[in-house]
Amino acid sequence: MKIVSQIREPIEREMELFEEKFHKSMSSKVALFNRITYYIVNRKGKQMRPMFVFLTAKLLNGEVNERTYCGASIIELIHTASLVHDDVVDDSHKRRGFFSINALWKNKIAVLVGDFLFSKGVLVALENKDYDLLHIISNAVRDMSEGELLQIEKARLLDITEEVYYEIIRQKTATLIAACCSMGACSVRPDSEEVESFRRFGELCGMAFQIKDDLFDYGAEKIGKPTGIDIKEQKMTLPLIYALNQSDKEKKRWLINSIKNHNKDKKRVKEVIAYVKEKGGLEYAVEKMLEFKDKALAILDNYPDSEYKNALILMVNYVVDRKK
Repeated sequence: MKIVSQIREPIEREMELFEEKFHKSMSSKVALFNRITYYIVNRKGKQMRPMFVFLTAKLLNGEVNERTYCGASIIELIHTASLVHDDVVDDSHKRRGFFSINALWKNKIAVLVGDFLFSKGVLVALENKDYDLLHIISNAVRDMSEGELLQIEKARLLDITEEVYYEIIRQKTATLIAACCSMGACSVRPDSEEVESFRRFGELCGMAFQIKDDLFDYGAEKIGKPTGIDIKEQKMTLPLIYALNQSDKEKKRWLINSIKNHNKDKKRVKEVIAYVKEKGGLEYAVEKMLEFKDKALAILDNYPDSEYKNALILMVNYVVDRKK
């Protein structure tokens, strides 16, 4: 957490004020909603996404404004809503070591809470007439939904190529981090080239972030996520796709059969993990992850040195070096 504190340091004041505004944006006249949102707020994560918004704005402008706070709130509301819905879709009862909303209040209430948070995110933009920010987040939500559906469709057929994999993670994960950075830029430099430039920066960070997540499935670190969970869920990740591409017909058949029909067999899942490692799948995924990281850092090279630029460089490195 020391690195996260270092990243946050140049925007500490803004983050504290943001948290106050964010709490207010979640309020409801219904006591049950307030009880649930209070629970959500008290188990918040590292808040990397609002940090991307503020650091981008400060890098470009030296200052933030009311639109930057609005953008950060929209992002966090939509992100929180998507996590609540994800837990329902995945039938997951834990998140970050805490019980999920659906575990405590059941699926019906969890879906309604997610809907409530989505609508709050849209209303924050509309009430402030920040239509350009609303446009950015609406595109991101569309992409996230399409990415999830594309992954489900491909999991059924297991015919995923490396190109399709990149498209899935671009939509599913990278698009929201891209939205954070383009919102930060748009809040202080609307209609400038920087909006697209930082959208691309965020997208590259998000691609590296998801590949790192995929690597955790191979037991590189103890992160509280059981090894092989992606295989059990028939998710085709980059190490696995690479191993498939390096295999002869017989081994390919064995791999696909293992994932399709034996994904709950612990021994077989261990064999698949061992085979992917043996074929160099992890090294290949690390290489690709670092390529995305380097492309993101190259965008920052175009800007003068500052504490905000340094914090963003730290953030990019943290994405690929994190232990969970």
